[in-house]
Amino acid sequence: MIKQAIIPLAGLGTRLLPLTSVLPKELLPICGKPGLEYILEECVQAGIKEIFLIISKKKKIIKKYFYSDDYYKKIIKAKKNNKKLKFEYSKIKKFRRLVKFVYQNSPRGTGDAVLKCKKLIKSNHFLMLLPDDLIFKNNCSLAMIKLHKQYNSSIIASKKVKTNDVSRWGIFKTENLSKNNFLIKDVIEKPTIKLAPSNHAVIGRYILPKKIFKILEKQKSGRNGEIHITDAIRTLIHQKNKFIGHVFAGKYLDCGTMQGYIEATKEVSKL
Repeated sequence: MIKQAIIPLAGLGTRLLPLTSVLPKELLPICGKPGLEYILEECVQAGIKEIFLIISKKKKIIKKYFYSDDYYKKIIKAKKNNKKLKFEYSKIKKFRRLVKFVYQNSPRGTGDAVLKCKKLIKSNHFLMLLPDDLIFKNNCSLAMIKLHKQYNSSIIASKKVKTNDVSRWGIFKTENLSKNNFLIKDVIEKPTIKLAPSNHAVIGRYILPKKIFKILEKQKSGRNGEIHITDAIRTLIHQKNKFIGHVFAGKYLDCGTMQGYIEATKEVSKL
């Protein structure tokens, strides 16, 4: 059973400057609620019982968000009949029971962030979610967990992108499996249009095997001196480990850029 999730949050968020010079991108509000809360809600609804939030010392304000009891108690005491305030406080306390904080003080990539949780993951597989990618209307993590149970396989979320856009994404080399699912034969990072093996792009939801930690421990740094999770996944695929791509049914929103963040706010307001 998959009951643990990793959410890397230690990135600098430079694409959302100047907003992120003050507040981490994960706490930026989307229709009155921090983007991180949408990710946490997805985990809870998927049956996750323990969530590791990977932060840096520069992002301790994320931890403070879940531990501002004195502030809430003071305000609630002053405004006794404010039901909305009490509800928000109770929601944060519920999240707090699930989350644990892990530190990655040097931004060395998603693979390095995952490796920080090596001693904390108990089962053979775990869920990883990237906070820039929000998925609404259908719970992608829940669908992937069900698929994992069916095939006893690692799973990566995917969406079809326009042929002209493949160079912006990690692209799968695929083999048909079933409707909305395919076997992953390889992952090519930002290929040219001519070299792209498909138009199935990688989206930030993964069910990964615990054995990936051994790969990450030995993996050399890649682009920008970082340890990339995609490189470790490719190694596992080439070692004949089974990975399935899942074309999810929900509404995808990319919040990692300023334009994407603005569009996400507009779209969420319509839901």
